[in-house]
Amino acid sequence: MKFFFVKSGLLACLLVLAAWGVQAQGVKIGYVNSDRVLRESLPAKAAQRKLETEFSKRDKELAALASSLKDLSERLEKDAPTLSDSDRAKRQRALVEQDREFQRKRRELQDDLNQRKNEELQALVERADKVIKQIFESEKYDLILQEVVFAGPKVDITDRVISALNGRPTK
Repeated sequence: MKFFFVKSGLLACLLVLAAWGVQAQGVKIGYVNSDRVLRESLPAKAAQRKLETEFSKRDKELAALASSLKDLSERLEKDAPTLSDSDRAKRQRALVEQDREFQRKRRELQDDLNQRKNEELQALVERADKVIKQIFESEKYDLILQEVVFAGPKVDITDRVISALNGRPTK
């Protein structure tokens, strides 16, 4: 319920600002497309490459284990008619055990990757927020929004934020 009031309060504030803006043309509003910043900025791309490098070895090991598991399964299926009951049961247990190991490693990899993605994302968001705050203060904005349904090109400052994150001066 609290979230609803915050949203309604923000909407009311925006409506008041819009009405006020008609009377006082001095209100300066900006908009930042966070998704674009997190997708297109050089730090975001560097973080993605860093994660790929960091997890590539484990990903290759997991792919090799999956391939081995597939080979064992195919061999068991092919050899099953000629195997004794005890040999077939032994191979099935080995296959089940290897599958369990594969699933465990896959979960661990996914958990570790998600944790590292969140860490990198948090660091990038903090950097972007600092840049947005600098633009807000240096260009004397009254309001900068990040989550909106529509925003016109006159208020979109996303390119300036990306440029600043990339180490290039803003316009």
